Amino acid sequence: MMKIGSHISSAKGYEAMGKQALKLGASTFAFFTRNPRGGNAKAVDKEDVEKFLTLWKAKGYGKIVAHAPYTLNACSDKPEVRRFAREAFAEDLQRMEYTPGNYYNFHPGSHVGQGTEEGIRWITELLNECLYEEMTTTVLLETMAGKGSEIGCSFEELQAILGQVRLSGKLGICLDTCHVWDAGYDIAGDLDGVLEEFDRIVGLDRLKAIHINDSQNGLGSHKDRHARIGEGCIGLDAFVRLINHPKLEGLPFILETPNDDAGWAEEIAMLRDVYRGER
Repeated sequence: MMKIGSHISSAKGYEAMGKQALKLGASTFAFFTRNPRGGNAKAVDKEDVEKFLTLWKAKGYGKIVAHAPYTLNACSDKPEVRRFAREAFAEDLQRMEYTPGNYYNFHPGSHVGQGTEEGIRWITELLNECLYEEMTTTVLLETMAGKGSEIGCSFEELQAILGQVRLSGKLGICLDTCHVWDAGYDIAGDLDGVLEEFDRIVGLDRLKAIHINDSQNGLGSHKDRHARIGEGCIGLDAFVRLINHPKLEGLPFILETPNDDAGWAEEIAMLRDVYRGER
């Protein structure tokens, strides 16, 4: 079974997220741990979590992908922003243990003029402070488009972070198709070559999830503007090859396309239809 889903609102709790995902035809989903623009997280209801886990287990579905708020910038030049990042990150990792064994995805951050090396230092410092031996969650660094001073737009930058974290085994990568395309990796014309490069620099064993989005802009544009599947510059044929690639088998594919629930349901159904494993 192909694991595919979209972002689901977490406002009504875990059981509601699970039920909404099922309505969309999804077998995985992503959700924000708190408001995407930051702030305090809603208290976890243990009974609600247990209902979700029972529902999800009954369906035989696997891992879900939590997403840190966009305002979490581990390498900001402002101490108060880095402090929020540390506090939110640590709190989120504790909350993730209510649904053990899943993924927590975050944008590495923007160095805001400090330089890539300094930015990576701040990111690894946060990870070394917040990761702990007993955690069951795998933290995912997301590939970025390279707009502004973003860190993580090259496989080398991601590996530089992985290589400086003590509990590196707790880390993986979430590959965003729009982001890597905008960063200059030609997943439409040379998917095999991109995956080979990723394997050489980072290692395919680190690749744990994929954000599946088309792009409004051309290869190497560094813009980060998502488009619906098949309506952007990457194109539907590339996504057919992507979801059917043997090296990506079993990974959760998360739609972040500009859609409503009806649109995501249509995209999920369309991608299932062209997935050869379900024919």
